[in-house]
Amino acid sequence: MARPLDPATREALVERVRFYRDLGLTEFYRRPVDPALIDQSLPLLSAESVGEQPASQPAQSQEDQPIPARRTFPAPPQIAAAVPPAERAAALQIIRDEIGDCTRCALHTGRNKLVFGDGSPAARLLFVGEGPGADEDAQGIPFVGKAGQLLNNMIAAMGLKREEVYIANVVKCRPPGNRTPEPDEANTCSPFLFRQIDAVRPEVLVALGATAATYLLGQRQPLAGLRGRVHSFRGTKLIVTYHPAYLLRDPRQKKEAWADLQIAMRELGLKAAAKD
Repeated sequence: MARPLDPATREALVERVRFYRDLGLTEFYRRPVDPALIDQSLPLLSAESVGEQPASQPAQSQEDQPIPARRTFPAPPQIAAAVPPAERAAALQIIRDEIGDCTRCALHTGRNKLVFGDGSPAARLLFVGEGPGADEDAQGIPFVGKAGQLLNNMIAAMGLKREEVYIANVVKCRPPGNRTPEPDEANTCSPFLFRQIDAVRPEVLVALGATAATYLLGQRQPLAGLRGRVHSFRGTKLIVTYHPAYLLRDPRQKKEAWADLQIAMRELGLKAAAKD
């Protein structure tokens, strides 16, 4: 007789299957998964469970609004020379050491831990989010809260492991109340992000949400105008999709996000993960 799963493992597996179901993927197992069985196993992750109000109407979100910013964006740093894979970890450490105990903008006053980045220095795929939340501020690691759990599922659906990709944010300190970073904060911090991207030199970069897309591309456009295509950015290919926190508020958009991730997968030559 198979040993029963502990509650934490069971919840993680059920949540993974729910995520695939929300994407419309029901053939990941050797036989199709009946969505009704998923719903019977545990309640769906609700908006209330992550501190959000449920969306009975289409969510009104900044995801589809341009981010207010200065009239012009600062010129990004010149693209650095390519770093050999064996030296990329050291190159990232140099950037981290230069940031130090940063006090360059007002965000440092409420910071617990600076959140630099996480993952493989030789990653082919790099994700950029907006900024740390409470869990990230406590641990010093990006995307470890509810949105991070969803991002982990998105990465797994692409056939990758979290430790195979690299994850960073536009700002490295938590904005008060998880608000959107102010332009001076993002413009102060983003040059370090550009240097991280140059050091890792991914084949594909995915901007998670409007803030990341705005400060990477220097374009004030609604997210809808940036999604669905491949942008050229610092010698790599950039794809824009929804932030996982937005997908928690409006799970109906998960299929749209999956379509964006499939663009990234095609560029990387990846196939969706197969399950036993």
